[in-house]
Amino acid sequence: MADGLCSFTKDIFVIKVPKKSPLVLRMIVLVFAMVCGVYICSICLKQISTHSKAGYLHVQVIQKPCPEPQIEPWEIPYVHYPKPKTYSRAECACNPVRYFAILSMQRSGSGWFETLLNNHTNISSNGEIFSVKVRRSNTSTIGETLDKIYRLDWLSSASKNECTAAVGLKWMLNQGLMQHHADIVEYFNTRGVSVIFLFRRNLLRRMISVLANSYDRDVKLLNGTHKSHVHSPHEAEILANYKPIINATLLIPNLKQVEETTAKALEYFKSTRHIILYYEDVVKNHTLIDVQHFLKVPLRELKSRQVKIHKGSLSSQIKNWDDVQKTLKGTHFENFLHSDYRK
Repeated sequence: MADGLCSFTKDIFVIKVPKKSPLVLRMIVLVFAMVCGVYICSICLKQISTHSKAGYLHVQVIQKPCPEPQIEPWEIPYVHYPKPKTYSRAECACNPVRYFAILSMQRSGSGWFETLLNNHTNISSNGEIFSVKVRRSNTSTIGETLDKIYRLDWLSSASKNECTAAVGLKWMLNQGLMQHHADIVEYFNTRGVSVIFLFRRNLLRRMISVLANSYDRDVKLLNGTHKSHVHSPHEAEILANYKPIINATLLIPNLKQVEETTAKALEYFKSTRHIILYYEDVVKNHTLIDVQHFLKVPLRELKSRQVKIHKGSLSSQIKNWDDVQKTLKGTHFENFLHSDYRK
């Protein structure tokens, strides 16, 4: 009886644990491994992303400002570091640039003078930008055009672009300059633009050049082509063969008008940093050392391919020379009859 009870009790308390399937265990391990893999990958991606962002920020911070140039305090407003919109100045970004404008009158030697400047490896003078009327229609268009030039975004055959040390243009007095002089003076003084005045002392010689150029514009003596400037002695000789007839009645009033316009220009722009040059002086010494010093560029020997058209005595260049001589004698313009230079 006791043995039967003991056997019953063992049967009650003995519990058989069922065996788990090997397939289920494998699935659990696989899922766990996948979760761990996804977690580890997400951590790695975050680290890579953070490292990339840090790298980009580092590139931006590495840009250093340009070093202060070794110049006098008064020069600081005239030293610039333009940033063109159309290209990068690259290694020349910290090369300082001076802004200038050549103020002159037609047939005063400004074209020849500009070719001398552009012969310098570091100077860009972009010609008569404001000969196009729409660019000088109002002060806004004038300002926008000047901004583009001095930002080094004006592309022309004279552009040195990246490593330019001095940039400017040629501006005739009758191309909106006198009409908007107050605003232009303010622009020049605010933006640090230096002015180069270029005039002729002998206004009678200038008048001959104006009349001859006007005649050739209509007749086109050089094989049907008008040329204001020439590059060969043969072409110069052909153009010089024309001798204009000067209106003796209007001669003195015309000379006075040119004198007054020149005086007004000098008065209007006297507050700018400027230098005054005369064509006759440049002809005698075309090294332009004073101008190169003025623009703070390295001294270079400057050359031009242009050939002078009207040379020699005035009596050989004017058809009604006797009338002109008689009109100017006894006036303060009489010295124009005798002043001469060789080149």
